[in-house]
Amino acid sequence: MSGPLILGIESSCDETGVGVVRGTTLLANEVASSVAEHVRFGGVVPEVASRAHLQALLPTLRRAQETAGIDLSEIDGIAVTAGPGLMGALVVGLAAAKALAFALDKPLYGVNHLAGHVAVDLVEHGPLPQPCLALLVSGGHTSLLQVDDVARSITELGSTIDDAAGEAYDKVARLLSLPYPGGPHIDRAAADGDPTAIAFPRGLTSRRDLERHRFDFSFSGLKTSVARYVETAEAEGRPVPTADVAASFQEAVCDVLSAKAIDACAATGATDLLIGGGVAANRRLRELLAERAAAAGVRLRTPPPVLCTDNGAMIAALGSAVVTAGLPPSPLDLGADSRLPVSRICL
Repeated sequence: MSGPLILGIESSCDETGVGVVRGTTLLANEVASSVAEHVRFGGVVPEVASRAHLQALLPTLRRAQETAGIDLSEIDGIAVTAGPGLMGALVVGLAAAKALAFALDKPLYGVNHLAGHVAVDLVEHGPLPQPCLALLVSGGHTSLLQVDDVARSITELGSTIDDAAGEAYDKVARLLSLPYPGGPHIDRAAADGDPTAIAFPRGLTSRRDLERHRFDFSFSGLKTSVARYVETAEAEGRPVPTADVAASFQEAVCDVLSAKAIDACAATGATDLLIGGGVAANRRLRELLAERAAAAGVRLRTPPPVLCTDNGAMIAALGSAVVTAGLPPSPLDLGADSRLPVSRICL
């Protein structure tokens, strides 16, 4: 194994992640999730998430250190998510990283959460072709990115103009009385349903929409359409066909995501497409992307599900790429940025 030994800390939402990477070799990836504490609210509560990070960060750090078999004095640098994300949650991870950097006299690298979802593919599949396309799909973000250099140059081609895909999954799950988080539960329910049973709309896919929003996404109208279908069925005293609704909704989401991703590859000439974010673990999305990528001659890079959700390994991997590229470390007075654009990879 060669390359810098980097500790990565992730705390942008409801997962406290600490990872250790040497070069592109993953040594540890420990995650403590507070999702169970948010279930009764049907979504992430920022204050609850921040308190959970405070409680989980040190135990998670110790587990990562033990798993990697290293002493903290050995690391070459500390990478931490500086944004985007929930401000309170970001501040917890950032404060911990600053304290470690100061105490250990190690360089600090404040990095972009979204770029981390791209960089984590390095530990699974090795160096990224340049350029390549990335489809990031999660509860807070749905983006198409052109990646010219994961440490230096990422350009957003399109993003969601309203609900992110994962957010739509959570809202539809509530409509169907399925638990939070909605993604895994809808995916399981959809396995028993007919994806063609209900003709739900595909947002921003009309000819007029494509002129202005070719690579953008919208799932608000789809969510509303599902709500109206459920409300109508209940008003008429008919049972709601949960499996068919779940399958038809999921098909609409995955159809749009995969079609726009492959279209972006064609438009940019990219022959490699990687996916990341929590929704990238979705069974149907992976199937449809694999089919369409193969038909278009595009190589698809899919990290294992454990590396799709928020984790410290992705931040460590990005930190390693940043250090290898020779970029300067961040100042210790670095602040969190809840709206950090993906073009700002390292602050």
